[in-house]
Amino acid sequence: MRVGIVTETYAPDVNGVSLTVQSLARGLVRHGHTVDLIRPIHPDTPAMADAGMDVLAVEGAAVPRYAGLRFGLPSRFRLERRWRSDRPDAIYVATEGPLGWSAVSAARRLGIPVATGFHTRFDFYVGHYGFGALTPFVRNYLARFHRRAQTTLVPTGQLAGELNDLGVHDVRVLRRAVDPQRFHPERRNDDLRTSWGAGPDTPVMLSVGRVAPEKNLHVVIDAYRALQRRVPGARCVIVGDGPGRAALEAAHPDVIFAGVRRGDDLAAYYASADLFVFPSLTETFGNVVLEAMASGTPVVAYAEAAAREFIRNGQNGIRVAPGNEGGLIERAAALGADILACRAMGGAARLSLAGSSPDSVITEFESIMQSMAEESVHERSTAVAA
Repeated sequence: MRVGIVTETYAPDVNGVSLTVQSLARGLVRHGHTVDLIRPIHPDTPAMADAGMDVLAVEGAAVPRYAGLRFGLPSRFRLERRWRSDRPDAIYVATEGPLGWSAVSAARRLGIPVATGFHTRFDFYVGHYGFGALTPFVRNYLARFHRRAQTTLVPTGQLAGELNDLGVHDVRVLRRAVDPQRFHPERRNDDLRTSWGAGPDTPVMLSVGRVAPEKNLHVVIDAYRALQRRVPGARCVIVGDGPGRAALEAAHPDVIFAGVRRGDDLAAYYASADLFVFPSLTETFGNVVLEAMASGTPVVAYAEAAAREFIRNGQNGIRVAPGNEGGLIERAAALGADILACRAMGGAARLSLAGSSPDSVITEFESIMQSMAEESVHERSTAVAA
């Protein structure tokens, strides 16, 4: 099967969408399929093709007020020419920007079945960047975008319900998983902890993700200060980069800002911390929650997205009602001050993901693309016969 994948973020970008789409693309190739990958040109890295992938890099532009992220420019006619020449059996459009809209339009004109993915809550983001009045317009755009596809893939049942309420039908849940070999408690690194100024029993609070307003990192800082009042030697590590980093780093010089970390290096950060605090309310999922849990690091988060699906409150992590900022701060500080409770919850978190398999996600995605392709062939055959 030849599957088109269209995305406006891909490696070397470091974010949940990029990593998820890369995992799907590589997984299809491992299963013997060919991937036609369409992505924007990256200014720093040439569009390298993995074996089994054909890559088309199209023109892109920087996201306003968000250095390091780009979107693809409209490319409908170019995509139509490409797909007429080498037609995919099905297409997956992972992002809702101009490139994504062009891809859905091209697929519809050519009669190629197309699925879309809902990965990013742009309707929530605009409020964090001073454009809250645009929220209903962005939400309407997202609904229109996904209504144009045969099916829309989402990571949780909660999100499927939200899209159904917006008039988006045939929404399917494609669950996420984590690599349990990469993210593993055995990655714990005492030398790394020493570099943070942490001894064996010093509580270390961790955050991983974009350092940006929509991630609510002020809650992480406030939770850290509350933990320090209980355990003065506690440490806080923030992994990631983004538009909010410079101001936070200047205001909180005792917090360790580690920048972007990847692969085994990132895995060591997760496993070497004692608790993971995730106060974002703008996630469709939050891969970092599963990465922390697989690493044996308990998560304190709002009961949304991945946390709502995977955390059993008080057993393998802590869930707090969405928006209860004070409650999240207090529960994170209390857990961080109890190292034995951290370790017990971390062990339970790891065990709770025992049935989570990245390959099962690829198999399910493959099945969805295959069924769409077969339905399209059947419809075309029926139309010819008529």
